[in-house]
Parts: sequence; structure tokens; C-alpha cells
Amino acid sequence: MSSAAPMQGRPILGWAIHDGLVVARRNLIQSIRVPESLFFSLVQPVIFVLLFAYVFGGAIPIPGDGATQEDAAAAYRNYLMPGIFGQTVAFAAAASTVGIAEDMRKGLIDRFRALPMSHGAVLTGRTFADAARQILVLAVLSITGLVVGWRITGGVLNAIYAYLLLLLFAYTVAWIGATIGLSMPNPETASTAGLAWLFPLTFLSNAFVPISSMPAWLQTFAAFNPVSTLVLATRELFGNPTGIQPDYWPLQNPVIYTVLACAVLITIFATLSVRKFGRTTSK
Repeated sequence: MSSAAPMQGRPILGWAIHDGLVVARRNLIQSIRVPESLFFSLVQPVIFVLLFAYVFGGAIPIPGDGATQEDAAAAYRNYLMPGIFGQTVAFAAAASTVGIAEDMRKGLIDRFRALPMSHGAVLTGRTFADAARQILVLAVLSITGLVVGWRITGGVLNAIYAYLLLLLFAYTVAWIGATIGLSMPNPETASTAGLAWLFPLTFLSNAFVPISSMPAWLQTFAAFNPVSTLVLATRELFGNPTGIQPDYWPLQNPVIYTVLACAVLITIFATLSVRKFGRTTSK
């Protein structure tokens, strides 16, 4: 009579990474199988580039933009593109919000919870996939920007750092979106909730206009807004116009502040999401 083979333990870190990658792969494959969603996620930021570049180009003065209207328009397009990048990766949170809510409605959250896998890995995979999708979006946006006159003058290495910073921010807001999605009763409500906080966060920043042009009381909020420091950091790394910056520490150290803000936000919302994941049932 043979004895049963002993159960092999699952190394926590190794399996958590493996499980997260499996979930991320599942979400990326799902995106490919729904090309309409991918198409519109690419078209919307391109429309923003064309709209702001040709409608507002030259209408908003940027210090050092030159004397002629053509110089002003060119300076604004170089000023604009990092703002569009920042807005686009911030809106990655909406995809996480709706995606998590949709998984809840389909019962996938309950299925994942019943499997011998890390709860944190389910959410890590989802957020990682949502951030990874931004690579294609940023590539399309960069090509569009080059077509309308945007240029990178800060060097290749700095440009790589800028793109990595954008992806880090996309991953950060994906955790915020996941927390909101787990709190919503259905995908329809999640769609509204996922966008409600993003519009003021992106427009009350330096994404499209210099902070120095805002009222004094609004400048303080905009200066400490992580979107503002993300956009300013990428402008500096890409070698694009930055405008005149008020004397706030985040604006004087945009890269450091953005990385610190991302670390704090990931810690807070990853913890909240994992805890809520363990208590949430599919609707």
C-alpha cells in the first residue's frame, strides 16, 4: 500500500508573481479579442492632440515661444504633447474601474477567490495589464505628435525615463481605478465613477495651460497635483517648453515628487483593493 505523495508548498512570492502574470495575460488577450475597445482607446487621445494642437495652438502663450504666430503655435504643440501623455495615462484608471466591475458582474471575482491563488495577484495582474496597454497608446500618440510638430530634444536616455515615468503613473492610477471598481454595484455606475474624478484632476493641472496663468488659490492645488508634476517632469525630460513655474517644492523637483507620489498611492490603494477584494462578492 503506497502512501500519498506529500503536498508541495506554494512559495508565496513565486506563485504570486506567476498568478499575477497569468491574470495579466488573460486581460491582454481579452483586449485583443475586443478590437473595438482598443481602437477607441487609441482614437480618443489622437483626437485630443489634433483638437488642442490646431484649435488652441498659438492662442495660449508659452514663455520663449518666439515673436510670430507660427513660433507660438510650434511652442504650444511641444508644450501640449506631454500634457496629452499625462492625461492619457491618467485615464487608464477608468479602464481598471470598468474592467473590475465587469468581472464582478460576470462572477469572475468569485471564481478567482475560490482558486488557490493570491488575491493580490488577481489585482496586480489586472493593473499591470491596464498599464501595459498604455505602451501601444503612447506609441500611437508619439507618432501623432511628431506629425503635428512635436519634437524630443532632451536626448534618448531622458526620453526613455519619461516614458517609464508615464507607465509608472498609469500603473498607479490603475490601482485607484481597481479600488473604485470594487466599490461599484455595476459596470454602468463604475463607468461614471471612473471618470468623475479624472476630469478635474487632469484639467486642474498644467497639462494644457501654465500654472502661472491660474488664480493664486488654484495654483497651490495644481502645484501639488501629481498630474502636474508628471507632465512637468516629462516636459523637462523630453526637452520641451515648461513655462514659468511658481515656487513650490513639487514643481522644483517634479521627478522626485512624482515617484514619491506614485509609491505612496500604490501602497495605499493596493492595500485597500486587496482587502476589499477579499470581502467583495459578485453582483
